[in-house]
Amino acid sequence: MNLNDRIELVSELGQFFKKYLDTNYDNTNDDKLIAFEKTIQQGKLNNPWFTDQNMKVNLSYWAEKLNKYDLTQWMNNYDTMNVSSKSVAIIMAGNIPLVGFHDFLSVFLCGHNSIIKLSSNDKHILPFLTNLMISINNELSKKIIYIEGKLQGYDAVIATGSNNTSRYFEYYFKNKKSIIRKNRNSIAVLDGSENEDDLSLLGDDIFTYFGLGCRSISKLYVPENYCFDLFFNSIFKWNDLINSHKYANNYDYNKAIYLMSEYKFFDNGFFMVKEGSELYSPISTINYEFYNDISTLKQKIKADDKDIQCIVSNTEIENKINFGETQKPSLSQYADNIDVVEFLLTI
Repeated sequence: MNLNDRIELVSELGQFFKKYLDTNYDNTNDDKLIAFEKTIQQGKLNNPWFTDQNMKVNLSYWAEKLNKYDLTQWMNNYDTMNVSSKSVAIIMAGNIPLVGFHDFLSVFLCGHNSIIKLSSNDKHILPFLTNLMISINNELSKKIIYIEGKLQGYDAVIATGSNNTSRYFEYYFKNKKSIIRKNRNSIAVLDGSENEDDLSLLGDDIFTYFGLGCRSISKLYVPENYCFDLFFNSIFKWNDLINSHKYANNYDYNKAIYLMSEYKFFDNGFFMVKEGSELYSPISTINYEFYNDISTLKQKIKADDKDIQCIVSNTEIENKINFGETQKPSLSQYADNIDVVEFLLTI
């Protein structure tokens, strides 16, 4: 397969996602759609964080991105003509649905073989999709391999995990070319001029996927004496989250901890805002920190760059994106700002 063939095949996945999203599988005779719906339900049973809404958001994103034009524009940034096919091990996380899919696409479009180690939290959906690809082109059965035990026969590694597992990865893969990702968090910088629409979009950045992704906003920087009333009003559309038992359990637990520890926090009945310097915040909460001078804050953010995935703001800050865009990266926006395709072309 050449690059155009691979782009054509991937774009068929995009069409499949669109068809699935537009079809009531209860009223269809399409065996593939029925099988995919059953796979989605398996994924939900395996991981209750993979709700219908989160799956819809995820598949809608990929349905939009996996088209010939966007895929071609992405790959036209690179010279893939003389790539020697290698085997790339991909160790995937499972915090949100298909979180390792972009890594797989990068490996596939570069013409390499994939040796995939799935997370136990997301072990159903990607195998279905790759089997669908193999059903279109049987040659891929030798190029896409899943493994549960010890990794073998690989030339390079892309591994995503926590700060703890990254230390293990760095030691274990020290003799291989690798991309090893650690924990990162995303932040929002407010200046008080935001309107209800801005803050409603910020709510999307906070709550999509329950806040479990590295692109989910977990920290707010706000000016001194900032009033959270408009913020709470603007995010109230997400109050149904409290009806998820896993989210509600986290909310109740964290609220009890804050009350017992006598932390100062604001609570709207499904979400808490607590003052704190940490970039990370538990599910159902967000940390905030006051700032006096935006120039000083910019320096602080730059110093924390290795721990930050996304910055959303209306303020002019380097590499910031607009409210509501954290979960909508372009194909050429890479996790941790590490160009995966460029890496794959050098192995």
